[in-house]
Amino acid sequence: MKLLALDTATELCSVALWVEGELTAREAIAPRAHGALILPMVDELLAEAGLALSALDAIAFGRGPGAFTGVRLAVSVAQGLGFSTGRPLIPISDLRAVAAQASAARVLVCQDARMQEVYWGCFEGAAGVPAIGGEPRLLGGEPHLVGSEQVSPPEAVVLPPEWLVGYAGGGGSHCLCAAGSGLEAYPALRDRLVPRVSELLPGLRPRAQEIARLAAADGLGCAVAPEEALPVYLRDRVAAVAVASRN
Repeated sequence: MKLLALDTATELCSVALWVEGELTAREAIAPRAHGALILPMVDELLAEAGLALSALDAIAFGRGPGAFTGVRLAVSVAQGLGFSTGRPLIPISDLRAVAAQASAARVLVCQDARMQEVYWGCFEGAAGVPAIGGEPRLLGGEPHLVGSEQVSPPEAVVLPPEWLVGYAGGGGSHCLCAAGSGLEAYPALRDRLVPRVSELLPGLRPRAQEIARLAAADGLGCAVAPEEALPVYLRDRVAAVAVASRN
């Protein structure tokens, strides 16, 4: 499979190219320059690989949650590329892209949402996680969401009850980690999680590399037509403003 992936949901702007399992990428920390950087990064990667956009099977993008303007940019660029080539799009959760960077079997992702809130979600990965009272059970190849993605004040972040049974921060393949910029932005959240987790990864941000890998694993069965690609803001009031601005 040949995939182009992009993400602009945070201060990190990134693009990745997945060609039959080989991954190349460009990225830059540039909070106010994503719009100027994203297409030149795409052109560089394609030129380096000797590929045309039309040679791709699909285009993957970080569909949020994240900064409103960043998520909107990623969707718009992906749609433009999809419309111009007739290629489908594969939307990937930005929280899941953070979870994919952790080696723990269970990952709580908390991204700073500003306004004294965090975007958060709980993910289980490919490593064995313990069944209650039994042997570890093996999960599918990439992290998948447990419950739903949410936006809330940091104090409302809670772990699934089953994650608290039998172990907490146990190390090895059964470990639980917390990741994302919300841990930096809200020290009280970080401190509350410390007794429960084996590792804190506050520096992780969603990247196109993981979006490409997740999209390749999900496959074209998860692809949508460009006109059906939608951002995920989580904040209803932000989405309402976005709709009103287009009308």
